[in-house]
Amino acid sequence: MSNATIRAVLADDERLMREQLRARLTEVWPELDIVAEGKNGLEAVELTKEHRPDIVFLDIRMPGLTGVEAARQIAQLPDDDDWLVPEIVFITAYDQYAVEAFEQGVADYVLKPAERERLQLTVARIKKRLAQREAPSSDFSDSAPVPLQQLLHKLSGQMNPGAKPTYLQWIQATVGQAIQMIPVEDVLFFISDEKYTRVQTAKIEALIRKPIKELVDELDPQVFWQIHRSTLVNARAIDGITRDFRGRQLVGVRGLTEKLEVSRSYTHLFKGM
Repeated sequence: MSNATIRAVLADDERLMREQLRARLTEVWPELDIVAEGKNGLEAVELTKEHRPDIVFLDIRMPGLTGVEAARQIAQLPDDDDWLVPEIVFITAYDQYAVEAFEQGVADYVLKPAERERLQLTVARIKKRLAQREAPSSDFSDSAPVPLQQLLHKLSGQMNPGAKPTYLQWIQATVGQAIQMIPVEDVLFFISDEKYTRVQTAKIEALIRKPIKELVDELDPQVFWQIHRSTLVNARAIDGITRDFRGRQLVGVRGLTEKLEVSRSYTHLFKGM
């Protein structure tokens, strides 16, 4: 990917901040093409859907949808391997949001006002991550970066310190003609099609109507990793990563012969940094 092809969307509810960040980005990354600007989280999501940028700059606090909420929706937009989840850069006036996960390569942040030196570091990190997207690797490493949904849950908790996160403990699913309560800890993976989501345990296969984009926010992100727009896998059940004849990563699940495809947006999860 050449610098000339890298495109960005910028969203901040403060016009002066958008102008200042655009000016600073022009100085430190003149090849970057800022294709659109939004004033709130809803506009950020729609502009991302329309322009399919490589990077989205999101003010962490915006009306309508916060930057974190917008990032959650943006992460679910890509529907094929020709469009990857864009790199996310949060814009914040408070360095309390500069949590450890930012340093682990899953996203980045810019403090208001955008200073040249810090922005240069952000740009260097983004360029590195964009380059890594094109570097194939089949390694499954404990040093792989934290999944994006883990960072978003952590940021959401920081923005609402009084709210303790609660995750699903049981899944009510259809098994044949019966309704069964399945402990979430027993689920190996979830796979969605257009109408149903398949719930797979070591012993049973069941169906629910809840889509992956809702399950992502309701399940513990440290346990269930999104590896495809339509797939969540229990990280504790992963027993290996292989590649098919087309070079796509496939996740092996403990006790099953079935392999789960990893889309290009999520190959970084199984790549040592």
